[in-house]
Amino acid sequence: MRAALYTGKGGAEVIAFADVPEPAIGPDDALVEVAYAGLNRADVLERMGRYPAPRLDPPVPGLEFSGVVRAVGANVRNVTPGDRVCGLVAAGAHAEFVAADALTLARVPDGLSLREAAALPEAFQTAHDALYARGRFAPGKSVLVHAVGSSVGLAAIALAKTGGARIVVGTSRTPEKLERAKPHGLDVALPLDDAWPEAVRSAAGGIDCVLDFLGAPALDANVSVLATGGYVVSIGSLGGTRGSFDLGALMGRRATIVGTVLRSRPVVEKRELAAAFAREVLPAAAEGRLRAEIDRVVPLAQLAEAHAAMEANANFGKIVLAVNPALN
Repeated sequence: MRAALYTGKGGAEVIAFADVPEPAIGPDDALVEVAYAGLNRADVLERMGRYPAPRLDPPVPGLEFSGVVRAVGANVRNVTPGDRVCGLVAAGAHAEFVAADALTLARVPDGLSLREAAALPEAFQTAHDALYARGRFAPGKSVLVHAVGSSVGLAAIALAKTGGARIVVGTSRTPEKLERAKPHGLDVALPLDDAWPEAVRSAAGGIDCVLDFLGAPALDANVSVLATGGYVVSIGSLGGTRGSFDLGALMGRRATIVGTVLRSRPVVEKRELAAAFAREVLPAAAEGRLRAEIDRVVPLAQLAEAHAAMEANANFGKIVLAVNPALN
């Protein structure tokens, strides 16, 4: 099969393509022929040597995909060959075939294309887990989402709004992205400048749940805008991993800072996330109540160009890689 590889750590020049063996499957796995795959910030950071990847042989990158099941292991009962599916893997999706634990796969419902389905798993599983499991979101709560133009940021806005949020506030350095995020459910759009904490307090009062992709530079300000009992959920660290904050403010608000990452979780947790995604996200996407914003669809052979666009923060929403679009 044809697959993308990173030949080292560095810029786009380390991206290569090679013919490699199809992945073997175990008794609990399924082999999926990939129609589309998502490109994620983790893929770019992995290429740069800033995000550890599991050891695969061959070392094929890629975290999310959609496609058609071609074979299943002896213990698999939830999917069968011919099923349209989507899902997340620790690595291996930027190839013509990918092997995945079958219980981490979700069937793609009628009415939803494989192109659309490929843009959903990483963004919506990450956002759903961050909001509900880590951030204790519930109807009537207030939510602040940084980096609203990212695929996870847009998913979080949509999930919070459809979940009954009192108000959804978002920040971005790009005015155009703030405007484009409003149809996804953004109530208050704020530029990410020095005045954003005061603007948040003025617009929303205290925030019950902050979803943060910025990391160290925003840590102290995130704590400062929290409501009593509020949560800061750290999803990314685009601005750095080491920062400081007012511990007295955290204690006075009886607040919580919690981190989250999906890639390194045990398979049993990934199965639970996939089940919640299949139950609560995919039906809503098929009905049009939730949607992934697809910025562009790029042939897998142009992976370097897709990486460059993401590095430049030129994308609004998901960059999707077309691997075998005829499967759609």
